Amino acid sequence: MSRLTHVASGRYAPPAARRELVAVSADGARLHVEEHGEPDAPPVVLAHGWTCSTAFWAAQIRDLAADHRVIAYDQRGHGRSPAASGYSTTALADDLAAVLRAALAPGERAVLAGHSMGGMTIMAAAGRPELTEHAAAVLLCSTGSSRLAAEALVVPLRPGPLRTRLTRALLGSRAPLGPVTPPAKRVLKYATMGPGSAPDRVEACARIVHACPTPVRHAWSQVLAELDVDENLPALTAPTAVLGGTADRLSPIVHARRIAAALPHCVGLTELTGMGHMTPIEAPEAVVNAVRELTAAYLGPATRTRTGTGTSTDTDTGTPAKEKTT
Repeated sequence: MSRLTHVASGRYAPPAARRELVAVSADGARLHVEEHGEPDAPPVVLAHGWTCSTAFWAAQIRDLAADHRVIAYDQRGHGRSPAASGYSTTALADDLAAVLRAALAPGERAVLAGHSMGGMTIMAAAGRPELTEHAAAVLLCSTGSSRLAAEALVVPLRPGPLRTRLTRALLGSRAPLGPVTPPAKRVLKYATMGPGSAPDRVEACARIVHACPTPVRHAWSQVLAELDVDENLPALTAPTAVLGGTADRLSPIVHARRIAAALPHCVGLTELTGMGHMTPIEAPEAVVNAVRELTAAYLGPATRTRTGTGTSTDTDTGTPAKEKTT
């Protein structure tokens, strides 16, 4: 079976970067960073989630690079960033700070978007001088700030200590994921995506997730099992939008609602009906639209008019996804 680290064609195949660079974190970890779009366009920084890579943002990069400078990086141990000696929420924050210093000029403002562990990265870095200096606005997609194992719905049992223990054991397994096969895709879809996810979207997610090295997947699972960045939320003072799927089993929509209620400057909560955890791939237009709204509001209008319908879809039939914004 092929072990491609991402799909090779279509909208979910990652485009070539205009520029690549390396950011060096506080402990010496080296992070792969890539830039897309024009250098003088409004900047957007993308932080991907657990077991993913910059390839996860392919649809957003393709759209936004037309009139934004898109900066994406691989979290340590993921994609083209080598494994490191330490994994922690402090490391997540250190790494984001290093990327902001490397990719943005002093005082340059950007919209920061994080999915899953990428959103946790931004919350972990809240209050740091780099965020204060560079974050014009923030988008948190399909993420949580605490109680991840206790509230996950991957294990179909009633809430309680047993379900929490089984969830931790499942997500923290050291077993290799193996090749991308039809049974493997069915398991991935159940755990991470909405029931109506189209086959090409499941394939794109599976290629990326299965490419994550097993030791890295396990190491970060231990950090996420104990994650608690609730106390950081009051320090996330930048205008922040929150987005989540109502069918998310990994970080159920209760997390998005709780984060939105705790933020000092929440500018909207969007609930995507029927969408699972992988919203940037499941509902790419909804994520793009959220980023564009933030850049227009807090960085000024982009220089080119976007094309496309601007609607997200539930399945490959093209049915518009329902959004609930509060």
